[in-house]
Amino acid sequence: MNESEKTRRKTRWFMLGAFVVAGAAFALIAATSMSKNLVYYWTPVDLYRAGNKAYGATIRLGGMVTPGSIKKLGGTAVEFDVHDATQHVHVKTSSVPPQMFRANIGVVVEGTMLRDGYFQSSRLMVSHNNEYKAPAKGHPVDQKTLRKMMESTEGIKD
Repeated sequence: MNESEKTRRKTRWFMLGAFVVAGAAFALIAATSMSKNLVYYWTPVDLYRAGNKAYGATIRLGGMVTPGSIKKLGGTAVEFDVHDATQHVHVKTSSVPPQMFRANIGVVVEGTMLRDGYFQSSRLMVSHNNEYKAPAKGHPVDQKTLRKMMESTEGIKD
């Protein structure tokens, strides 16, 4: 083996080592960045099971809006309870509720559980399917249902 082959071989090993180090650095940066931006989806049961881990963490809490729990405060502020099969969580939010927001609808609220005993939400989303079914021909829309739906969105601005 002559000197030029030795030099080429050293250069190849150096380049391979540089690529391995660069790849490891990229993977480390990507993993660290992603873990900081993860938002966990929990149900009320999961929230209570987490105990102290739930406080201060950014969480997406999912469940159903408890009937009779919605209280509209000044401005866009709203308080309500979210429940699943066994637990409920009191939620306070100042975000504008979507027009579909009402009792017995699935919601996902993003925010933090506070030691004061409630979930402070910075984002409120309703969970619904995207399927629209028009009334069948010859079957008018039930006026009672329509009026109830309109009243449930009364006072909410676009």
